[in-house]
Order: sequence, then C-alpha cells, then structure tokens
Amino acid sequence: MEPTEIREDGLLLRPWRADDADDVYRACQDPDIQRWTTVPRPYLAEHAHGFVTDFTAGVWREDSGAPFAVCDAATGELLGSCGLVTLDTRAGTGEIGYWAVPWARSRGVTTRAARAVARWAFDTLKLRRLIWQAEVGNHASRLVALRAGFRIDGRLRLADPSPGGRPEGWIGSLLPGEVPAPGEPGPAAPGTLEARRAAVFGRPQPVLFATAGATELRLRPMEERDLDAIVQTCRDPETIRWTTVPDPYERADAESYLEFVRGAWAAGTSACYVFTDPDDRYAGSIDLRLSPTDPLLADIGFMALPAARGRGFTPAALAALGAWGFTTLGLARIEWRANVGNTASRRAAEKAGFTVEGTARGGLTHRGQRVDVWTGALLPGDLA
Repeated sequence: MEPTEIREDGLLLRPWRADDADDVYRACQDPDIQRWTTVPRPYLAEHAHGFVTDFTAGVWREDSGAPFAVCDAATGELLGSCGLVTLDTRAGTGEIGYWAVPWARSRGVTTRAARAVARWAFDTLKLRRLIWQAEVGNHASRLVALRAGFRIDGRLRLADPSPGGRPEGWIGSLLPGEVPAPGEPGPAAPGTLEARRAAVFGRPQPVLFATAGATELRLRPMEERDLDAIVQTCRDPETIRWTTVPDPYERADAESYLEFVRGAWAAGTSACYVFTDPDDRYAGSIDLRLSPTDPLLADIGFMALPAARGRGFTPAALAALGAWGFTTLGLARIEWRANVGNTASRRAAEKAGFTVEGTARGGLTHRGQRVDVWTGALLPGDLA
C-alpha cells in the first residue's frame, strides 16, 4: 500500500519521516506513553530513528497497517501518532492505536486524528470494522475511543500485559457510519459525566478525611499492610453473621479482595477505601459501588474492625465518602442495604444521614437463603 496523507479538522496526518526522530524520542520519555503503550523501556534515540524509518516504511509496504504522524496542518508541528496498528484487508478489519505528545494534550488532537483515520479507513480502504483496545485503567484512551464513536463492547484478557499493569483490557468496535462529523461533540464530550469520571479514575485514588468527634480519620486506598486486620475483621462472628464474606476466611481471600478493589478503581466501577485510626492503622473498610445501569446511582457497603466499633468511625467514614461521591462523581443517590436485625449497620447509616425507606421482603440471598433487608438512601441534601 502506498503511503498517503489525510487532512481533516486542522490536522495533517502524513507518513513518518526521518527528521521526526528527535520529537518522537522526546515524546516517548513521557511516563504516560511508557505506561500505556508498547514502546521500549527505556526508550532510546535508536528506537525513535528505527520507528520513523525502517519500521513504519515496512508496515506500509507489507499492507499490515497504516501509521501516521499527526501534525498541525498550519505549522507542521508534530502532535502525536495515530493509525492502524493492524490491518486485514481481506477480512475488512483493522485496529486503531494512538498517542499524543505531552505538549499537545487537552487540545482534542487525538480525538480528531482518530476520527480522521477511521473515516479514511472506511471510505478509502472500505473496511467494515475497526477495533480499539486499551488496558483497563487507561481512561484517557477510552475517552478518545468513545469520542471517536467506538462502542465499548467489554473486556478481554491481555496476551501481553505491560509490566506491573492490569491483566485485562477494554475492547471496542466501530462500524461505517458511526464516526462523528468533524467538529461534532460526540459521546463523552468534555464536561460530561463520563469525562468527569475518567479524570477521577484515571488518576491515583485520593485520600479523604473525616472527623469522628475530636478524632480525625483518614480514608485511603487499601494496602498490603491492612490484610492481617481485614482477616481479623472477616473472621469476627458478627461480620460472618451479617455479611457474605467467605467462611472460613483465609489470608488468600484478603489478597484476592485487595486485587479486586484495585481493579475496580482502575475500571472506574467502584471506590473502596479503608478508614484508619489516628495512627493510620486499619479500622474498617467501605466500598462505594457505581450502578452499571444508572450513572447517578451507587450503593455502599462497610465493615469495621471489632476493636474500632462504637467509636463513631463508621458513620464519619460513610458521610465523608458520600460527600465525595456527590461532589466528585456527580451522584444523585447512594443506597444502603442491611439484613433485618443488623442494628449496628442501621445505626451507622442513620448517623451518617441515611434515611431508612423500608423493608424489602426476601430482598437478598444470604448464605443460601432469601432474607428480608432494610433499605435506605442518602441524597446530596441529607449532608447539608
């Protein structure tokens, strides 16, 4: 396939040239490019030179892809990379990949480039489908895909996960006729709830603070040093009685739980915190889970270390995480449920501002039996 150029929406997408090597080398020192792409680590000058000469020329020659340098159409400045990283013209499919130089981000460059490449792939190459993939947690790439019209279809296990990265990836697809027009906002535009949450979950989990009487508490991400206390909490008879933790509870269960909550933050589906005493020791954990069907709804669950109960820690943590959910994630309602009879959970929820709204008969399955549950909710005005 002969290399070509694409001009669209203020961008020039052209074949790579030898004189791009210095800019590529500088861009690929960026921690985000090294974290989320497959560039060599460390990235050396010879890597950049080989990429812009032999590698990309070979891809065009072998019809195995279509790599473009993304440039400003007016100035020629290099802004990023976008193209088809795989191409199968017989099957009519290809996979898109992209990155932006650090000094050109937050300008919509990658979204415009991805739309341009997709439109060219459908109109000129007559492809019938494009695929996008990214490691779970790469919310910046996911936003670009959504804005380019891709539908996120699910997850898949990665064949070659990056060192220290998640073993799962998101996968999306795009069909002809689904690419937004140049200048059209499209899905997940800046300012939308999707974009707002991508900015939250695309960064490290923040530390929150709460006050229980005269005691200041920290809500922080769960760590390995918390596992022994989690095992102790989950072996407590009251925890076993009212929750669905495994029984017996082993250290491996706590390790799996830690891996699960880290993956949930990366995926943007849940925010699990531990709340700690003034010495930063585990006092309990609390989990805010976003609804998969209603973007403004979440539910909350919690447990406390036996020695930390009755000190006001749990209501303070509930109120703090609820306030964060409303102000940062844009939630409209946070729901609470507890088996009928779990008065400790009910007291903690009510002290945090939750209103008990009723009883759901046979509302949950608990250790093989349907049980009645109290239901309640917290609204933003309840924390005023």
